[in-house]
Amino acid sequence: MKSKEKDLRVTVLLVLSCANILLAVSCAVTTDKEMIRLYARAAETYAQGRLAETMNILNAVKRFPPALVLRAKAEYFSGELEKAEKSCRLAIKYRPSAFEAKLYLARILREKGDLSQAILLVESLLADNPQDFRSLRLAAELADETGRGEEAAALLDKAAELSAECALVLLDRARYRWVAGRETEALEDLNRARAMLPWDTPLVRSIENLETRIREAL
Repeated sequence: MKSKEKDLRVTVLLVLSCANILLAVSCAVTTDKEMIRLYARAAETYAQGRLAETMNILNAVKRFPPALVLRAKAEYFSGELEKAEKSCRLAIKYRPSAFEAKLYLARILREKGDLSQAILLVESLLADNPQDFRSLRLAAELADETGRGEEAAALLDKAAELSAECALVLLDRARYRWVAGRETEALEDLNRARAMLPWDTPLVRSIENLETRIREAL
């Protein structure tokens, strides 16, 4: 009898332990789902240019790197450099490979006048992804600001080649989306493509011509 009672107690303890584990997992899953919903709402708000609201939505986030990066971007474009730096560093802490967080941190350091650290960070980014034209453009600006004109020119040449390729892809997708009746998405692609090409080129004119045709058809 005592043996059975002992077995029963062990069984009850195991069941209670499993229940606690399941409860913890369930809470974690619920939290993840809630965080994803929060992030999705903030991302939509950010896309609409409502930066203060974006920061407010994500104000309490402590550990979810995508949300931390989004908050950092909203803070950066609002001129809140100290807050943006803190958010970037927090994102990097929890995800050391957070490329976007490192890119914005480099921009922040540059604006704060810490050019040496900004350069080191951009060099690290380019070591991981030498084809990223945003990093190349930032590296070129830093090179120019530190008196390395020839290096800046070489970096800009490479960035121009890559950004032109990206813009061309976006232009092609915009044409497809327009034909498919997705005019708003097509215009978004064209805006992004034009932002990659800040100089007057035949590709820029093609982008502007398609944008005009789409707007006239709306």
